[in-house]
Amino acid sequence: MTWNDTFLALFDRCLGEYTAGNKDYNSYYSEADLSFLNSIGYKPRELFDFIEDFGDEGEPTRSTALLIAAVRRDYFYVVQGGVASTTEITRDELPTFGDLLGGIGYLPRIVKKARAKLAGELDPDMMFGCGGDRNFLRTHGGIHPADFLRNVWACGEDDEQVLAYVKAQMDCDA
Repeated sequence: MTWNDTFLALFDRCLGEYTAGNKDYNSYYSEADLSFLNSIGYKPRELFDFIEDFGDEGEPTRSTALLIAAVRRDYFYVVQGGVASTTEITRDELPTFGDLLGGIGYLPRIVKKARAKLAGELDPDMMFGCGGDRNFLRTHGGIHPADFLRNVWACGEDDEQVLAYVKAQMDCDA
């Protein structure tokens, strides 16, 4: 019942390593840490990406990292039955930055990244919640990344439903 506390303690410890100049994220984790990450469907690089961005840019915050991890953890248990996917989505398999869905650029890309994040299938060199994702969500209704993930999960493979959600958020923000 305290996985969230374990996650935040690990986040803080790894952030300390990063801000002290250690950029080798593989050296951050003990066997117990790796076991914990595995138990919530998380990869070591996923956590590092949040630490690196927070350390360099001040966002996403540790609470955002936790909320995103919670969505991934829920999906891992509920949909995947605690079994990690062996599929990995590469950068080349993502829509381009200019691809459109309902006239909105970047939306096809972030939707595919969100689905891959939910399933734990993002290539380690890609991050859901990166600067581009944060900019898109901020400028399209101020959507929280964890809320976007939950919505993508709820919409399944229905891109039009995701589009309707984003447009509704934009209308609320106007």
